[in-house]
Amino acid sequence: MLRSWGGGALHALIRRTIKKHKRIIFNGNNYAEEWVAEAEERGLLNLKSTADALPYYLEEKNISLFERHRILSREEVESRYEILMENYVKTIRIEALTMLDMAKKNILPAVIGYVKNLAEGAALKQSISVELDSYAETVAVKKISAMCHQLVESIDALERTLNFAANISELRVEGEYCRDVVLLQMDMLRSIADEMETEVDEAIWPFPTYGDLLFSAN
Repeated sequence: MLRSWGGGALHALIRRTIKKHKRIIFNGNNYAEEWVAEAEERGLLNLKSTADALPYYLEEKNISLFERHRILSREEVESRYEILMENYVKTIRIEALTMLDMAKKNILPAVIGYVKNLAEGAALKQSISVELDSYAETVAVKKISAMCHQLVESIDALERTLNFAANISELRVEGEYCRDVVLLQMDMLRSIADEMETEVDEAIWPFPTYGDLLFSAN
């Protein structure tokens, strides 16, 4: 088919297409920060999360596009938006509840038990002789006990955010709250648990360590 076109016609088509869509063309690294900055200057959207992207289903121009080409009706577009946003919210909730379960039933008991062993070891040394050095145990007990405190506070905070989210009646607001608050609180809980993992005995840690995941041959 292209052979039937004159070379000039084809080049004209290419020129028109590039001119029309130049704003979205970037020949550099699309994952680099330079493209993020460049895209912003060009007025392009940067939708970083599902909660950011889904509301565009409800833009009038997008609904009109679907209807004009007989792809989806307005009702079907609105229904799809609701289903996808509900799935986003439910997925975050399930992940958060799983995280809470792991922290409360696995990580915290294991680490508290480790602190108990350290404290008992220090006490045993002192009972034998006050001259025996228990500095290492004492420092570890204080440090890890502080982490346990932080973990409990983070658990409580995540539970509060989930309870609050469950009482939000407007779906879009709930999705934004999950994006801005729930996920942030999950990241905070995760960072505390990650730090704990580096401070406790590998034998008592209730899950595979990063070393196990990276280097295990099984």
